[in-house]
Amino acid sequence: MRTIEKIPLLVITGPTAAGKTALALELAAHRDIEIISADSRQVYRHMDIGTAKASVQERAEVTHHCIDIVDVDEPFSVSAFSEIAHAAIEDIHRRGRLPVVVGGTGLYIRALTWGLAPLPGADEALRRKWHALEKEEKGSLHTRLTKVDPKLAKGLHTNDITRIIRALEVHSLTGKTMSSWQQEHRFAERPYFALKLAVTCERSHLYRRIEERVELMLAQGLMDEVRALLQRGYNPELKAMRTIGYQQSAAYLRGELSFAQAIEEIKRDTRRYAKRQLTWLRHDNEINWLECPLDSGSIVEWADQLLCRCR
Repeated sequence: MRTIEKIPLLVITGPTAAGKTALALELAAHRDIEIISADSRQVYRHMDIGTAKASVQERAEVTHHCIDIVDVDEPFSVSAFSEIAHAAIEDIHRRGRLPVVVGGTGLYIRALTWGLAPLPGADEALRRKWHALEKEEKGSLHTRLTKVDPKLAKGLHTNDITRIIRALEVHSLTGKTMSSWQQEHRFAERPYFALKLAVTCERSHLYRRIEERVELMLAQGLMDEVRALLQRGYNPELKAMRTIGYQQSAAYLRGELSFAQAIEEIKRDTRRYAKRQLTWLRHDNEINWLECPLDSGSIVEWADQLLCRCR
């Protein structure tokens, strides 16, 4: 029997509201696991309801990592996430448990499973220039990226300015497109024996789940959570505060949107975000797609399959 030295890693991803967390918690009821959150907003403290974090009780029952690790106004990057997550995964494995990555931030999952390409650091002068251009003509940067790197641009929304600027920056500094860097780096040595699962469902059903989740967040006190963040002095223009749900709630609390407008925009933008997540995930041919709802035995079978292949 061949021995695989790499750490087994189960990845559960998919669009927002598809049921990733519930599936992971179901697995935890049957197998000895710990969860690493791959959600770029769950890293922030005091942002609980709008990021759909696992509850305090759920986190008491199953150990979670990469949640509540920085304040809302602290910078946080994919490289910082990778460093923390890699350490957690090694520790979980060393203690005889299965590390399970759960989340919908595709860039975080890519960094963990494929590693980070040796890209150049930030160029603030270039970033200021491109921010100014986008301010003058909304959508101009996405048009520019389409000409430079059409493959990457196809998977990015015109409003995803942070990633668009980073892609333009990388091309300007290296002469190579971001998508080519990513493709080349995919064939580098990988640290884990990873099994990727993506939970999805029929589009209309997913949209109903999104609407139900937004209503639940409101009932749980989303507006009060955002009000508390503003009272703490956090600028609504911070990267974290521009998260869907927080941005619209802050606009309502400032009197810029009616309550009905804020809720409709949260639902609309969440649907759009889910579509972008699906586009991103479909570019990964290593993913095994699972249709929800799933019976509890399915996720256990996938986990056992992974462990069996690694023995």
